[in-house]
Amino acid sequence: MASKNSSSIKKEDTYDALRDKGYSKEKSARIANAQANDHQAPSRKGGKAAPYEAWTRDALYERAQELDISGRSSMNKSDLIEALRG
Repeated sequence: MASKNSSSIKKEDTYDALRDKGYSKEKSARIANAQANDHQAPSRKGGKAAPYEAWTRDALYERAQELDISGRSSMNKSDLIEALRG
């Protein structure tokens, strides 16, 4: 549980709940402090990208290239999806 003397945690109840869910100390502190700040609006999940199945093979290939997945040039669309998820 968060120390009551800790000035770096702005919303200790939120911090404690996040730690109980398994979040790291750093991430819990960042989220708790952001929720305490009226100018920030953190969410539980990131952006919503289309599922890989909706991507073109070329787009999947480019993503695999960014991640330096070996053997990508000989992969079809389903192989690329599997490699990106793996």
